[in-house]
Amino acid sequence: MTLEASETGNLIGSDKVQGTTVYGADGQEIGTIERVMIEKVSGRVSYAVLGFGGFLGIGSDYYPLPWHSLKYDTGIGGYRVGVTEEQLKNAPKYADESSWSWSDPSRTKAVDDYYSL
Repeated sequence: MTLEASETGNLIGSDKVQGTTVYGADGQEIGTIERVMIEKVSGRVSYAVLGFGGFLGIGSDYYPLPWHSLKYDTGIGGYRVGVTEEQLKNAPKYADESSWSWSDPSRTKAVDDYYSL
């Protein structure tokens, strides 16, 4: 069985999620998934980090999105999220990994509060 055949059900490899396009509430492309954040103990995916802005990956900002806010759309081969590009501009973000601490509860609280979790 090929890797693609094994991922046609409800599961997908993390390497296939990375780089997938994300579309906003208005149907416009707003970025791509750069990584997923998985809880170590439960194994539950908590956040997707969306790369947005910049040119060819230079100057991009990174926006953590609650994983459950993303819905995969087979028709477009990407994820849909209920925010627009304009709303995303005010969301919690970071420019590089060293400026964001996932172990700081205030960071995830800011994301959860912004998306009303």
